[in-house]
Order: sequence, then structure tokens, then C-alpha cells
Amino acid sequence: MEHERSRTRAWVLHPDIRSDADRREPEPALEEAVALAAALPDLDVIGADIVRLDRAQAGLLFGKGKIEELGARFSAAEVELVLVDGPVTPVQQRNLEKAWKVKILDRTGLILEIFSDRARTREGVLQVEMAALSYQRTRLVRAWTHLERQRGGLGFVGGPGETQIEADRRAIDEQLVRLRRQLDKVVKTRELHRKARAKVPYPIVALVGYTNAGKSTLFNRLTGAEVMAKDMLFATLDPTMRRVQLPDGPEVILSDTVGFISDLPTELVASFRATLEEVLAADLVLHVRDIHHEDTDAQAADVNAILATLGVETTRPRIEVWNKIDLLSREERDAALARASRDDDVFAISAQDGTGLPELLEAVAAILRGARHETELRLGFHEGRKRAWLFEHEVVLSERQDEAGFHLTVFWTDTQEAQFAAIA
Repeated sequence: MEHERSRTRAWVLHPDIRSDADRREPEPALEEAVALAAALPDLDVIGADIVRLDRAQAGLLFGKGKIEELGARFSAAEVELVLVDGPVTPVQQRNLEKAWKVKILDRTGLILEIFSDRARTREGVLQVEMAALSYQRTRLVRAWTHLERQRGGLGFVGGPGETQIEADRRAIDEQLVRLRRQLDKVVKTRELHRKARAKVPYPIVALVGYTNAGKSTLFNRLTGAEVMAKDMLFATLDPTMRRVQLPDGPEVILSDTVGFISDLPTELVASFRATLEEVLAADLVLHVRDIHHEDTDAQAADVNAILATLGVETTRPRIEVWNKIDLLSREERDAALARASRDDDVFAISAQDGTGLPELLEAVAAILRGARHETELRLGFHEGRKRAWLFEHEVVLSERQDEAGFHLTVFWTDTQEAQFAAIA
């Protein structure tokens, strides 16, 4: 009972602003917002509404009549936190909190809370802290009226309120500098790890996709790992990597990454770039889609937009993996399988029951084999170190010996060829 009382009673609002050029379909958007809220363990979502608006009101976001109506509902339901699925300015937040006497959290704030709850690695924790501070810095205006009321100031330029805000900003900036230095050290360590991995010539296959598309379930099925795989947004935050032996193909490093989401806070796009750097180094990208989701096409567009922002060029080998076909109706499933059979870059699967995985893995192996090439080499008897390196890295297809030395046929990647050339 004590645990139940400690949970926060929350209500989710999705403002459906008709004048917004980037307006999303309101029903799936609200469903996603509720799922986001459910990803925080200490929230009880007791209600959710779509609020339709022609345009956002500058100071209050909603019209006065709607504010009064919602306020009465929140009061009756003893709501403590209102989650607004969209951007809320500091002034709007202050005014809504005053009108409703509840705490307000906008979409960016909610995602930051989830990332803070999920981060496990040192790098992830630092990046969340930096993103949260950057977000907090923009909202210090909320302290203004509070400080004036407390100190009796008039709010003139140079008055106590502004002095306090500037002091708070300076403190945040100093903390950001400290965090950035710490993060630089962590990133250098990751760089060393990545260079060490580069010496192991396994191709990297990166799983990307909208959050909750089933990447971690697929990762677990392919690797036998126990990555957290729940029906929950952002179940995986920090990247996880495992070696996988493909059937009749090369050994690869499989990387599971944080799920993407529409309207990802700009603070997080910047700060999690390093977390997603495995995608930049990938030989092959598997874009996992929840094909059962009613908004699957919009989700795919969001993922492609973020990949473009990260600098993942469209020429990088990429496969679309249509996951969760086990949830489709028979007709939808047959249509998905038929489409996948016509398109070499689309595979319909169920990570849950394994349907379609043999065909997907066969295609992955074929693409990665295509990334390698055959080369004829001649080595003298004195080049035993180079010959040993070739056999150690299992790239030798055939070898014959004559009076001049060794004749070898090797099958390798450009990376391996460059590493071999660097051997003294």
C-alpha cells in the first residue's frame, strides 16, 4: 500500500494543433504518449485526452474555456502531473501550473526522464545529465516571478530576479563544462575500444528502428543474450554488442541501439550521437519496423530522417525488417510476405516466433560476403609473419608453394587488406 501511495497520478494530453505543419495523426500520437508515460515506473496514467486546437495560444497553449474544463477534471481525479505531448514554453508551463495547481511536463521533459531512468553506462548517464541541464537552462524564466514574489523585487533590469537567474545559468554552464570534460574522457575510451574491435575484422551489423519495434527481441533471438526486451518504449538505451556466427556466412558483430522516436529532443539528438556511432561504422544496417503498428510508415520516415541527420548515407547497405507479422491478420500477413518476396531489401519476420529469420540471415550473409573480395598474393619464405596473420584471420582460400615462396588466394575486406599492408 505504501508503494501505491508513492506513485504519481498522471494525465496525458495530446494537443492536436491544426495549423501545425508537422501535425501527426492524433490517435496514434496519443497512444504513443501514453506508452511513453507508462515507461516510467512511478507513474499511474489515470486519463488521456486529445485536445483539438486551431492554433496554440501564446501564454496558455489552450483556450481559457478548455483550461477551466480540464482543471475541473484534474481536480476531481486528484491529478498531480499533466504530461503534454508536445512543446510547452516556459511561460505556458508556469501559467498552466498556476491554473491547474499541478506539475507540467512536456514531451521533451518526459523523454529526458525516461532516458535518465534507463541509462546504465557511464556515457549514457553523462549524456542524459548534459541534455537535462541544457533543457533546464531554457526554463529558468520560471524562477523569475517566484523570486520577485519572495524578495519583493520589481523586476527591473539588474534587479534581484535577473541576478538570481544569471547565477543559476552560470552554475548550469559550469556543470555542463565539467560534464563535457568527463564525457570526452569516456568517448576517448570508447574510441580505443572501437579501434581494438577494428583489429578483429568482423563486419558490424547495426539494428536500428523506431522505439518498441522489436529490435531487442530480435537481438536476443539471434545472440542468445538477455537484453531487456519489454513491450515498453526505450526499453534499451545503451548500445549492446555481441558476436554472431551467421549460417554459411561470416562471423559478425551485432549491435542493438536506442530506439528512435518522432520529435526527439534536439538536446538528445546531439548528445546521443556518440551512442549511435556504431551505426556510422556499420557495414550493414537492419531497419527493424513494427509492421503491425498503424503508424508504421510515419515511424519509418522518422527513422530515415534521423539516420540522415546522423550522416548515415543512403548508399550504406540497408535491409528493411518488417517485424511482428505474427500480430497481423491472415490477409495482412500474406500481403506482407508477398511484398517481401518481391523486394530484395525487405524481409517479413517475427522475432517472437522466428518466422522469416533463416531467409533474413541468408541475405545478411550474402551482402557481407559481397563486401569482401578475392586477391592473389605472393609471399617469400622470409615473410612468415604475414603468412601467419592471414591464417590467423581465416582469410586464406588456397595456398601452394614453389621454390620462390608461397602463392595464396585470400578472401578479405578492404579493412583487412589495409591491416595486412601495414604489417612490417
